[in-house]
Amino acid sequence: MAVNYGSKRIVVGAHYGLRDWLAQRVTAALMALFTLVVLAQFIFSKGPVGYDKWAGIFSAQWMKALTFAIIVALLYHVWIGMRDIWMDYIKPVGIRLSLQVFSIVWLVACAGWAVQVLWRV
Repeated sequence: MAVNYGSKRIVVGAHYGLRDWLAQRVTAALMALFTLVVLAQFIFSKGPVGYDKWAGIFSAQWMKALTFAIIVALLYHVWIGMRDIWMDYIKPVGIRLSLQVFSIVWLVACAGWAVQVLWRV
C-alpha cells in the first residue's frame, strides 16, 4: 500500500512570496532613507537653489556610490513588481516572456543611463 506524505502541489507563479515581499519592503525602506539623506543635504546647504547646488550634493564620490546603490535597489524593486504583474495578468506564455524580456532590457538601459548621469556630475 502506497503512503502519501505531504501534498503533491506544484508551486508555480511569481516565485515564492515571502522573499519577494521582503525584498520590496527592504528596497522601499532604503529608498525612503536615501530620500531623507538628500533632503537633509538640500535643507542644510547654503545658497540659492539651482543646478550648482544639486551638482554639489551629488559630486562627492560616496554620494555617487550611494545613489547608484539606491538606483540598483529601485530597479530590483521595479523588476519584482513588474514581473508579478506580468505573471498574474498575462496568461499567454509568449506574450508574458516578451514583456519580461522587454522589462529587463528597459531596466538595464535605465541603469546604464543612471551611470552616465551620475558620473558626469
